[in-house]
Amino acid sequence: MPDAVAVAVFAKAPVAGYAKTRLIPHLGAEGAAALQDVLIGRAIATALAAGIGPVALWCAPDAEHPCFQEAVRRSPIALADQPDGDLGARMLAAFRASGGPLVLIGTDCPILTPADLRDAADALRHGADVVLSPAEDGGYGLIGARRAYPCLFEAMPWSTAQVARLTAERAGSADLQLKVLREIWDVDTPADLDRLLRSGLLAPEREAGLRRSVVAAGQQRQPTSTLPKNAPRRANLCRDPAINRDQFTKPVE
Repeated sequence: MPDAVAVAVFAKAPVAGYAKTRLIPHLGAEGAAALQDVLIGRAIATALAAGIGPVALWCAPDAEHPCFQEAVRRSPIALADQPDGDLGARMLAAFRASGGPLVLIGTDCPILTPADLRDAADALRHGADVVLSPAEDGGYGLIGARRAYPCLFEAMPWSTAQVARLTAERAGSADLQLKVLREIWDVDTPADLDRLLRSGLLAPEREAGLRRSVVAAGQQRQPTSTLPKNAPRRANLCRDPAINRDQFTKPVE
């Protein structure tokens, strides 16, 4: 059996106004939080299906949210609180806690598959020091390393289009062998959400629920019409209840 390679999944709690904030205008705060809840579930399922090693969910702001507590009850995973600091400091903490090879993913890239994680683990087992799945926006959706390398995480301009390039350059400067995997895309903006809806990653009935949330959020942005004081008001049939975590994605393959 191949040597185990641990997996860390970084996740924000699905709290309205805290998670997927750039999608709030498109989904509403509750819809964006519900989408985050579903993305967390998909990332956990992907990590477990890869079967490369133990899985830990690193939670922000902490592991107390019911979503995280439910995840640890339903799945063979561990929970950890993300520490204080910028994203680099928090990721470096996960690599240091691992004490060995680790593949780290977030929840923003539902296009990641178990095969992607297995490819990353195989690269680490066969000589790569660092493995990277660059994202189309210039960041990355997966990073793996044989051990903690502070140079990859410190003083990095996070959330810019330079992150993947600078990470690769720093790996080269430190004489680390880098394996670059396929390019992926994430879900951060309304355009990304539209792409997700077209991607086939969502089961049809789940996609319909998400589209209803988009419509409802759009109606909330519309100016309120002025009606005569006694005029009857029509019910808004487009508003949809909060979306539950099982509403969106097809099973992970």
